[in-house]
Amino acid sequence: MSAPQLVVHRDKELTAQAAAARLITRIVDAQAARGSASVVLTGGRNGNGLLAALSSAPARDAIDWSRLDLWWGDERYLPDGDPERNVTQAREALLDSVPLDPARVHAMPASDGPFGSDVEAAAASYAAELAAAAGPEDHASVPSFDVLMLGVGPDTHVASLFPELPAVRETERTVVGVHGAPKPPPTRISLTLPAIRAAREVWLLAAGEDKAKAAAIALSGAGEVQAPAAGAYGRSRTLWLLDAAAASELPRSLYPPASA
Repeated sequence: MSAPQLVVHRDKELTAQAAAARLITRIVDAQAARGSASVVLTGGRNGNGLLAALSSAPARDAIDWSRLDLWWGDERYLPDGDPERNVTQAREALLDSVPLDPARVHAMPASDGPFGSDVEAAAASYAAELAAAAGPEDHASVPSFDVLMLGVGPDTHVASLFPELPAVRETERTVVGVHGAPKPPPTRISLTLPAIRAAREVWLLAAGEDKAKAAAIALSGAGEVQAPAAGAYGRSRTLWLLDAAAASELPRSLYPPASA
């Protein structure tokens, strides 16, 4: 478990640009060290903002896109190509404009795929795909992701792990089907906290006044069942990337001494 580090930027645009620059550096460093890199993407306003910023960053060409594995932290269980799916939004924001190896883009199953309405079978399939990609050096039946990104919801949810629901209590499986999510659509697939914690670095993204209370709760000692974001941390680093509005309710003892 790594203690959270906070970086606070002036506004959401600068937060997205700085996070994109940070991600480029992290991917390039991982590729230099191990030949390839593995990143878990997040959807939502902040995740898509980061991808859009990365798409327009001049330094994006420093990444060898053919040696990058992309995974997702969660997905809405909707038909392939649905505009509400995280992978659809990611393709529009970035993925369709860079030379990725299609075999290394690991989208979560869609509801019109081979599993039909059986979201549990779809989740098990993704867990098997993760396990197949894990090596003997990895700490769980998932790869040691270089960076796993998570948006933080106003209710402190991360991925599709919502407060008090069964998925946030899962301790064995790495991927689960989610039923009755409090925000639409109700049926989803999500990584669990054990899978999230296998990452080398976990980055939590929050921008906007509507995220301020959630950030304050998660960073002030709340339990992970009540505040799932509090249970999201990386093996070597846990980074909260916030704008000033999202950081506005943090205790001063947590607020970083300098911000950009």
